[in-house]
Amino acid sequence: MTEPYQQFDELLKKMQLMTSSMESLNESILDTLKENTELKVENQLLRDKINQIENHEEPIKAAPKMNALKNLEEIYNSGYHVCNMYYGSHRQEQEDCMFCLDLLFHQRQQKQG
Repeated sequence: MTEPYQQFDELLKKMQLMTSSMESLNESILDTLKENTELKVENQLLRDKINQIENHEEPIKAAPKMNALKNLEEIYNSGYHVCNMYYGSHRQEQEDCMFCLDLLFHQRQQKQG
């Protein structure tokens, strides 16, 4: 029969390995979510472009800025940073980021002005 300390040590090593595996899996999931969000935004832009071409519409010069702001807001609302400091990284527990909010606020002000 093994000693309690050996059992404890083996269990501790297994838990550390499991924790490491879970952290790796968590990072993979976050990367996948980030990529998914980016692809959704790109897909929407492409759909808008296709609709514009099919309807033979002239591109509106102000549209790219409006679409860019809308896309940034969608990315931010999906739980990702849009500021230059942390762009693309996941916001912890959907906490607000003052840099992202400042960027979105200034973009909105420029759009209106």
